[in-house]
Amino acid sequence: MKLTQHTVRLVLAEPLRISRSTMTARDAVRLTIEHEGLSGHGEAVTSLFYGLDTPTLQRLAARTGERLGRFAAPETALHALRVGELDAPGTPAAVTAATEAALLDLVGKRTATAVHRFLGSPVAPRVATARTISLVSPGHAAVQARRLADAGFSVIKIKAGDPDQEADLDRVRAVRAAAPGARLLLDPNGAWSAARARELLPRFHGFGVEAVEQPLAPGDPEALARLAARSPVPVIADEDAVTYEDARRLAGRVHGINVKLAKCGGVHAALRIAALIESSGTDLMLGCLTASTLGIAPAVHIADRARWTDLDGHLLLAHDPWTGIGGEDGFVSASGLPGLGVRPRTEAGIRRAAS
Repeated sequence: MKLTQHTVRLVLAEPLRISRSTMTARDAVRLTIEHEGLSGHGEAVTSLFYGLDTPTLQRLAARTGERLGRFAAPETALHALRVGELDAPGTPAAVTAATEAALLDLVGKRTATAVHRFLGSPVAPRVATARTISLVSPGHAAVQARRLADAGFSVIKIKAGDPDQEADLDRVRAVRAAAPGARLLLDPNGAWSAARARELLPRFHGFGVEAVEQPLAPGDPEALARLAARSPVPVIADEDAVTYEDARRLAGRVHGINVKLAKCGGVHAALRIAALIESSGTDLMLGCLTASTLGIAPAVHIADRARWTDLDGHLLLAHDPWTGIGGEDGFVSASGLPGLGVRPRTEAGIRRAAS
């Protein structure tokens, strides 16, 4: 097997402002694993929050390529990855997830099988995805919400954590008025104190907010659990629930856990967490980073397991270099084609990175 990598700049259609930062673009490193005339692809994206810049991702991808050479076939490499024998110690979850995605894509193509089928779902998942509205003015949020509702989106996620808490309330109020039938999720990205959360959550409950993600700063999961026990709005752990052990500590103590493949280590790790929390009273949310269709696709293949699906990262881009999961009408779906079922857009501009 041979691994090559390519890097592409993903530019957002408009800046994504959250409580801790504003993003206009990020790099995506595509991993391509070739074997016997077929290729599988996966993607890892840069992230300031997770400490992953472009040179680091490229270096780690090259190291993974060297280790892949020990395996005779993608099936054995995939098994080795899942039991911890492929990645070098300290490999970030995002690189593991991208490697797993490329191997799944390749194995699926070798067996003419869509990834969701050998993950246990005979029918290609098709689910409603949330669409994110960032920290914009209430007027702009209302315009976006109305447009999204008209396009078919039934779930809207609203970023919160403005220093002016009334601005958050005004934004949610405006979205509710513009899209009265939408399910609303709220995400302060850890910007609130416990006191502010206790004050605000009853007010957001009055707007019909269905759930709130990580209202408190990460690092104190006990505080998050205490808040969840008294909150009128279901509380979903995100940054406080990165690993399997994080999920084990919070299972049954928060209302949901937001599993992102790039933070937990891929589809197999996500399914372990899903099995862990099943019947615990904690529901699964599937989230993502801003990425191309290639980066989002693996999660779509397990999206039928989730109560909440937030797989809109590719929809935030000015130009998505991949296609195959949809989303523009409010629904993402696996295509049923072999592997991940995605393909590059022929007009995509990709620059080759060192491999």
